[in-house]
Amino acid sequence: MTRKTPLYERHVELGGKVVDFAGYKLPVQYAGIIEEHRAVRNEVGIFDVSHMGEFEFRGPQALEAVQKLIANNAAKLKINQVLYTPMCYPDGGVVDDLLVYRLDEDRFLFVVNAANLEKDWEWVQENTKEFDAEIENQSPQTGQIALQGPKAQELLQKVYDLDLSQIKFFWLEKEGKIAGHKCIVSRTGYTGEDGFEIYAPNDAILDIFDAIWVAGKDSNLQPCGLGARDTLRFEAGLPLYGHELSPEINPLEARMSFFVDLEKDDFIGREALLEVKEKGLDRRIAGIEMKDKGIPRQGYPVEVEGKEVGFVTSGTYSPTLEKNLGIIMVKKEFSQAGSNLDIRIRKRLLQAEVVKLPFYKRR
Repeated sequence: MTRKTPLYERHVELGGKVVDFAGYKLPVQYAGIIEEHRAVRNEVGIFDVSHMGEFEFRGPQALEAVQKLIANNAAKLKINQVLYTPMCYPDGGVVDDLLVYRLDEDRFLFVVNAANLEKDWEWVQENTKEFDAEIENQSPQTGQIALQGPKAQELLQKVYDLDLSQIKFFWLEKEGKIAGHKCIVSRTGYTGEDGFEIYAPNDAILDIFDAIWVAGKDSNLQPCGLGARDTLRFEAGLPLYGHELSPEINPLEARMSFFVDLEKDDFIGREALLEVKEKGLDRRIAGIEMKDKGIPRQGYPVEVEGKEVGFVTSGTYSPTLEKNLGIIMVKKEFSQAGSNLDIRIRKRLLQAEVVKLPFYKRR
């Protein structure tokens, strides 16, 4: 059965084109993907991300439980700080990529991908039995909004009762209120722009959305769907699970070694990742720009002189750069910027050049 988020009625009222995604009815677009994409790059856009999953860890060994599960180091987090991390299988492949929020000394929040929610929840329960920690799946009762773009702070400040300029990138505030409701506000997002993610119980998230929507009337606030969310993250070189990360793609191949702390005590997948690092990578993620006309799509083969050397993980038209771009997984010797490759699009071979990631960095 496909579920509705607490904001479903608003999507319908605002003309959202609703599709089934990760078990939820969500808007893929409103005005159009390119228009929504440009609104976030230049002004401000609002997204319903209530389908994401939230697991809370509490208790004397909450940190130990978190540390076993993730490749990054949660012990480095101060209270109210956030980190991004892969969560790995013993062979180094990725269960999911997620955000970890340190809400208190012994209280943490995982924010996981909607499509992996059930699998992640089983994995977390299965692998933390030995710890004195209570772990609760809060996903069904938690709503989430993302407000993204250069004007996000200016707009959110109109309805938020604390000073947003005090929240640094990858930090959070949990005492502030919007429309009378206490909520977690973090300076995070998945677009490559400045912005905030707001978490509140389902019965409060509609009031919060409406307050932001009314305040945004003067700010050209644009409702945005899943389509623009994907093109924005793609330009910013942010990985999408099932594309740049998967059980078959480890975080080192995905150029995410910055988020893997091999110095910390044992975590699931550490031995395998140490081995990969010592042996050296056979393949890695790279960006491409199409020289011939065509869009590289996930799964298309990458060839050099007629030999297959990799595959496309993501590809689209970039509304900001106005080019057809792709992300590929390719043999390491072909991953350097300037390398020439061919992408097999159906029966045609189209030329592409390897370029640096990310494609876009905000000013």
